[in-house]
Amino acid sequence: MLTDSPDLIRQCESLAQALKTRGWTMAAAESCTGGLIAATCTGLSGSSDWFERGFVTYSNAAKTEQLGVAPELIAARGAVSEKVARAMALGALEHSKAQAAVAVTGIAGPTGGDPDKPVGTVWFGWAMQGRAWTECRRFDGDRDAVRAATVRHALQGLQERLARPQHG
Repeated sequence: MLTDSPDLIRQCESLAQALKTRGWTMAAAESCTGGLIAATCTGLSGSSDWFERGFVTYSNAAKTEQLGVAPELIAARGAVSEKVARAMALGALEHSKAQAAVAVTGIAGPTGGDPDKPVGTVWFGWAMQGRAWTECRRFDGDRDAVRAATVRHALQGLQERLARPQHG
């Protein structure tokens, strides 16, 4: 099981320490991972000190209702896009008490891909203090492998941004 991976547990513990050092909490807005980021974080004892909440926004309607992502944005760009990942991350901050957020939206497969957005395409969004960063990655493997790689990259990306001077 993903949440039992020793390297992922260490990574999550390191992220937890970075958040606790600042007195911050985080939120996760998840589509293709279906709550695995939240499950990984809350698998650690004491996570209530630094994990504020998770949004599982698998459907487009959920992205709009829970995170405030404009339906016009989803219609124009598709749910798996840079603009939607950014809006999800900023929406997670706005709709929570967290100071840092991560968002993921992608195509875990084996269905749903197309030539422009093949299976394994994932857009990431990270946000803190009103700023947001995005990145697109393509992961190989089956559905479980894509979702596991997405969780790892999402948590690593948040930790890296926390470590940057002035979160730049």
